[in-house]
Amino acid sequence: MKSFYLTTAIDYVNGSPHLGHVYEKVLGDVIARSRRMMGADVYFLTGTDEHGQKIQQSARAKAVPTQEFVDSIAQEFVALTKLLNLSNDDFIRTTESRHKQVVCDLLQKLYDKGEIYRAEYQGFYSTRQEQFLQKKDRLSSGHWPETFGDVTEITESNYFFKLGNYQDWLIKHIEMHEDFVFPAHSRKLLLEFLSEPLNDLCISRPCERLEWGIPLPFDENYVTYVWFDALTNYYSAVAGKGRWPADCHIIGKDILAPPHGIYWPIILQACELEVPRTLLVHGWWSINGAKMSKSTGNYVDPVDFCSKWSVDSMRYFLIREMVIGQDSDFSMEQFLKRYNGELANDLGNLVNRTLNMTQRYAGGVVPLADSDEDPEKTIRALWVQTCDEVMKLIENFQFHTVLEKIFFFVKAINRYAELRAPWKLAKDTSSKGQALLCTSLATTAEALRLAATLLWPVMPTVADKIRACLGQPALARWESELNWTNRLDGVKLTSVEILFPKTQPVPVPWKSFQPTWPRMQIQRCCANFWSSVSCLRVKPVVRG
Repeated sequence: MKSFYLTTAIDYVNGSPHLGHVYEKVLGDVIARSRRMMGADVYFLTGTDEHGQKIQQSARAKAVPTQEFVDSIAQEFVALTKLLNLSNDDFIRTTESRHKQVVCDLLQKLYDKGEIYRAEYQGFYSTRQEQFLQKKDRLSSGHWPETFGDVTEITESNYFFKLGNYQDWLIKHIEMHEDFVFPAHSRKLLLEFLSEPLNDLCISRPCERLEWGIPLPFDENYVTYVWFDALTNYYSAVAGKGRWPADCHIIGKDILAPPHGIYWPIILQACELEVPRTLLVHGWWSINGAKMSKSTGNYVDPVDFCSKWSVDSMRYFLIREMVIGQDSDFSMEQFLKRYNGELANDLGNLVNRTLNMTQRYAGGVVPLADSDEDPEKTIRALWVQTCDEVMKLIENFQFHTVLEKIFFFVKAINRYAELRAPWKLAKDTSSKGQALLCTSLATTAEALRLAATLLWPVMPTVADKIRACLGQPALARWESELNWTNRLDGVKLTSVEILFPKTQPVPVPWKSFQPTWPRMQIQRCCANFWSSVSCLRVKPVVRG
């Protein structure tokens, strides 16, 4: 089997998981599950980034030992992997000894090669981003962008990595490997960043300023810069396992340049290691059209949301809603539109009608198809087309369109059932009528099996439930599972709970308000609204 090594960014343990973390992990899991189904030997890594000045400051503010602080937050991210039903093979923490040793080995190798030198630095430093700043980082007004937070001017001696020596090599590598950065506009942005000369990278912090880090192997008075430490996790997790290089790093657009798109490939090249094959760059989520912010109350609590709406519903919405590389918005109104329409009406209704009709008209046993006319040929042809298109879309990371194609097929199955109308055929006692009844039930059941099988990487729990009620075993590989067959002939179907209980659309008080409404009706509308969005930590907005 072809090896496929996949990573997400490791999450900084300076705060609890949020929607951005959830999306990236789910996206990684969908890719991992899809590749496994296609026959690849997948290794899926995620983890936490646990060193740095911000973490040291947060621990001190809480008056707890730093290791105890990172342990508590790291466990929240470990719990998130279980909540989201991730299939990750490993979870790495940068405070683990296996990681620290590899970081030290790479640093020592670069130092011995003369790629690292000591020099005095005088300039500006951003504590929030834990990086030294250049003149080009400043706004034309003379102010620093808000993302840098408090910026101070410092003078100190540090160790530097000769980053600039590799700029021409990196530009040529990006130009020669179009698939190195996906999507294309992110690749263009990276090349634009490289149009300016690169400064050498400071890879140390003095212990008198920062204690919480990996000591430099050649000078214990310094610790390793957090980005050199964090980026190395992708390699340290599989060092000696024959997995390197990574086939795909999934990252947010905010950490493409310079960390993943510049620092990381140059560090690897200098260490004589292969660079990752693809950086998959996704966009940002907003909440209700505004910037996601826990401090302002505009955020999604992943645990509460999954508890109320199910993990698979959240997985589906996130993958369906965001085009990789573009930003997207999370709103309860749009979620319920997808949930009630595509999940409840289309898929949920198809499952219920398939089981109910088979029970009512065939004693719960899938009959043998006994005719083959245009409606059956049409649905089978659509399946072949859907399957072929989906495989190509998966290869190109177009998962939002994958779901669009699958649910177009689901809708087509429902239309087929309406066309054949088994409830009418059951009243036709002629041999032709009964043959068409058996055919319609068998065709609907087999089409449902195929749709659920293809949907499995995105909604594994729901797909497993559907396959189980169709008498099908757990999936290992797609292989022949995606071929239209008669494997359900004679299979006894079992019942399944309602997969997606329908809910009322969210009433928006300020849109629904009419001056002539009684006060009680207005209050009830508002109460229903805030009850429906209890999983969204949104502060009430008072409209006149």
